[in-house]
Amino acid sequence: MAFIDYLLQHEIIDQSVMKDVQKRVFQEGQGLEEVLESHGIKPTQLLKSRSDYSGIPVRDLKKNEVSFKSLEYAPEESALHYRFLPLGIAGDVLEVGIVDPDNIGARDAIQFIANKLDIPFKLFLISEEDFTENVKKYKGLSGEVNKALSELETELDDTERAIANVEPAQDLSKTRIIEDAPVTKIVAVILRHAIEGKASDVHVEPLENKVRVRFRVDGDMYTSLVLPKQVNNAVVARIKILTGNMKLDEKRKPQDGRFSAHIEGRKVDFRVSTFPTYYGEKVVMRILDKEKGVLSLTDLGMTDRQKKVVEKAINRPYGIILLTGPTGSGKTTTLYSMLNELDRDSNNVVSLEDPVEYNMEGVSQSQVRPEIGYTFAGGLRSILRQDPDVIMVGEIRDKETAQLAIQAALTGHLVFSTLHTNTATGVISRLVDMGIDPYLIAPTLVLAIGQRLLPRMCADAKKKRVFEGSMKEMVEKQIADLSEEKKALFRNQTHVHEAQPTEGCPSGTRGRVGIFEMFEIDSDIGHVIVSNPVEEDIYTIARKKGMLTMKEDAILKSFNGQVSFDEISFL
Repeated sequence: MAFIDYLLQHEIIDQSVMKDVQKRVFQEGQGLEEVLESHGIKPTQLLKSRSDYSGIPVRDLKKNEVSFKSLEYAPEESALHYRFLPLGIAGDVLEVGIVDPDNIGARDAIQFIANKLDIPFKLFLISEEDFTENVKKYKGLSGEVNKALSELETELDDTERAIANVEPAQDLSKTRIIEDAPVTKIVAVILRHAIEGKASDVHVEPLENKVRVRFRVDGDMYTSLVLPKQVNNAVVARIKILTGNMKLDEKRKPQDGRFSAHIEGRKVDFRVSTFPTYYGEKVVMRILDKEKGVLSLTDLGMTDRQKKVVEKAINRPYGIILLTGPTGSGKTTTLYSMLNELDRDSNNVVSLEDPVEYNMEGVSQSQVRPEIGYTFAGGLRSILRQDPDVIMVGEIRDKETAQLAIQAALTGHLVFSTLHTNTATGVISRLVDMGIDPYLIAPTLVLAIGQRLLPRMCADAKKKRVFEGSMKEMVEKQIADLSEEKKALFRNQTHVHEAQPTEGCPSGTRGRVGIFEMFEIDSDIGHVIVSNPVEEDIYTIARKKGMLTMKEDAILKSFNGQVSFDEISFL
């Protein structure tokens, strides 16, 4: 029985509507939904009827967003022709949204895709509106760029010739011909999609036969676009022009620059770096979205116990608080969150940054410019003449900056900064290696925080796993040198959590959460710092006093469902 007969039999339409449908749909080729809507039948009613008729459940894509990654399971041409959308993989099953389940060709195409992936598939009914809205995502980045590329083909030779012919002494403004070329659209589309995709970095890298554009999202790199090889010079030149200070004719050595753009109604800053490679210049752009706002300590992932430690430290009248970790571990974000906890009305808070990533009300923020001699050390000297109460220094990179920070703490200031070490206890040996006397470190260092970022599990993607066997043995070995009180945090647990894909969260994770270790300095630890500042000895006494490592913090976060237990093996 055809679907239209089903509607008639269940009195959803009458004979007059039936005749009109037969005429307009089958003879004139109009859409069934459009025709029935003209007779007062709502799309939601039609969708439910189609579901009842076919036995296929309905999937509301307004509540379950289709990700760009999900669309990779089926080519755009097939999706548009057969009117279906891959929704993702859940439980080793490919889920597909289809507009017309009676379309045999569509089912055959889906079966072919599932066979290629070597997994079964499950159908869901989706509305015409949801299909139309989500199929646009195919046209997102690649579609817009391909359109610009087709426009660029006729102009590319002239544009590249103009750039290639520039001599060092020539007026570079003449090469602004590129601003009128479609390459402008290509760069604009890449930047907009990077912002929409919540990327932190954009990589434009020339390879032997192509140019690869990759986005870093939540710490991982994804190839988002592949461009023709001959476009690279034009794209790099366009980005250099945006910075206003990078030389178009200099391709032999790295350059740095920055620019701002208004995207989606807000100002976004881009920090640009070029690097000469064998196949041409590579560009990396760090995205600094100043209007994202500052996260609270809780949003960062700190527990109540960790927040109390931080709040105690930032309420001290003087001293140094240092954050440690590799590049990209969220140190600067944590610094901003700590500054946000301060009373900025009754305190004079001044910062030295490179660059200023977020605008903070009540903080006098200054950006260092090493190219003109305005360094962290030079800026810190000036800040001390600004009657500060709290000083934030983006990074301690050398002995001079470290000495000035120590001096500021000794003279009654609270100093926040970052340092590159692998662990919180490694701060001491790093400062000593930089030439700071241990007897100055002990009375000034208040707190050292080591941190990393791990993928945060989606609320609906948590799968419980019994905490037993090799997992339990690993944890017991990890906590062997802790006190019984601290060991109880781990021994009273029955389950850990693992991430699993869901329709709303295909990867099982979204965003990242911080894991922390906090090393507080008291008189006992101060004595060890002065007498024997060796990291092993400092770590031993810190453990006796109850310091938890980042790995242990991650284990606790797996117990409460924030982090997948699988991520712990990487620490």
